[in-house]
Amino acid sequence: MLFNSPEFVIFFTFIIAAIIVFKNKQFQRLLILFASYLFYYYSGTFYLSLLVASTVINFWFGKIIYDASQKNKKIIFSISMAFNLGLLGFFKYVDFFIEQVNSGFTFIGIQQMPFLEIALPIGISFYTFHSMGYLIDIYRKQISPSASFLDYSIYVAFFPQLVAGPILRAKHFLPQLREKINNFHSIKQIIVTDSNLKFGITLMAIGFLKKMFFADNIAPLVNQVFQNPVGYDSFSIMLATLSLGIQIYGDFSGYSDIAIGAALILGFTIPRNFNKPFFATSPSEFWRRWHISLSTWVRDYLYLPMIFKNRKSVGYVFVSLLVTFFLLGLWHGAGWNFMIFGLLHGFYVGIDMVLRSKCPSLTNQRFFSTKIGKLTSILFTQYLIFFAFIAFRVENFDHMSYAMMKFIFVDFQTNEFFNLILQNKVPVVLVFLFIILHFVSFMKKSLIDSISALKIRYWIVFLIIVIGSIFYLYDANPDDFIYFRF
Repeated sequence: MLFNSPEFVIFFTFIIAAIIVFKNKQFQRLLILFASYLFYYYSGTFYLSLLVASTVINFWFGKIIYDASQKNKKIIFSISMAFNLGLLGFFKYVDFFIEQVNSGFTFIGIQQMPFLEIALPIGISFYTFHSMGYLIDIYRKQISPSASFLDYSIYVAFFPQLVAGPILRAKHFLPQLREKINNFHSIKQIIVTDSNLKFGITLMAIGFLKKMFFADNIAPLVNQVFQNPVGYDSFSIMLATLSLGIQIYGDFSGYSDIAIGAALILGFTIPRNFNKPFFATSPSEFWRRWHISLSTWVRDYLYLPMIFKNRKSVGYVFVSLLVTFFLLGLWHGAGWNFMIFGLLHGFYVGIDMVLRSKCPSLTNQRFFSTKIGKLTSILFTQYLIFFAFIAFRVENFDHMSYAMMKFIFVDFQTNEFFNLILQNKVPVVLVFLFIILHFVSFMKKSLIDSISALKIRYWIVFLIIVIGSIFYLYDANPDDFIYFRF
């Protein structure tokens, strides 16, 4: 079930109405879980059984890890990690692995292995990370296992973020299902408040605008160029790359906004996933602003444990960053292009770390604190970031290398560039409109708060403008969200 479909609007309206009408706490929790499974069923069909099986097994692992002796705890924890990584690896990477093996077999003349042709379960990367984070926190004694299977099931399958994030932490989400009464933790009643409803709808409206007005209508320009970029001039590649970055941001941050807004309406707080990443002044800052729930998950559960005993070694930290970002890239998909995407970012952040560590006098120059210095830092950072987006989008290595070379070595040809603009007038206008609005939202730090605080008549005008803008360009064929693939 897509957020950007009439079915979801009807589905979510029914859930809100049922929660308002039925005050029974246990019924509300069962309703949320049933709604989550129903939502996933219409998104992932028969793979619902895989989600349920993963939930049952990981709930059981959490109990065993917590109760195990110190001697057995590490063994059981290792088995649980192997199970989750094996599950993710089998469904997401097995055919990619067979493809690489077959390439080697072809070279030495051995018969090729058949592909398993396994469909990728929607959201498996996200709910597997939920489970792994839960088990790691139990192993580290940061949380106790959930006493309620229902609570844990809701945590894993909570429908607003189930298929494309943000990634939840058990220690942040599970307590929201309970409240402390007379020193006992009791089930919390879900209450739809006016303030949460208004703020949540505002956030969802902005999310729909990002996805359906901007991302979906910029996509034709991106597809036209990157389906086969060979023959396009440098300015065309640059325009398409700029459009690609905005498309990915609009699509994914739009999904995150809708998910966060929907959760808030139901009384749940889930983490912010984007914070104006295109205004980052360094690659490190970019990853503190982009896909925050994933970058912090990888930082806390992979990178920091990796460097724990060698954090003073710049070389070791640099290599650890490369490994971390390589795996982060691989998380996005089974393809060499995603690995290149990850390695580029690892290299960016690693160089940034080395410069700050070894050349503080350079990075702390007064120039970088001035407006011109900050603008220079932003433009240079974004040049690197958008360059890496080419690898994210283009799978064919020859096409990727061509586009990257044109992005770096400008040929100053304009014929294809002007033709591309003439063929994509609407996407080009939307790109520049997005840049303007994104700058306004950056300057106005609390824009969403300001909109949701408007008097009701002005707030309704805002919704009418958003809905009208979406329907003006809507073709009645909702596009999938990009991160459904991951």
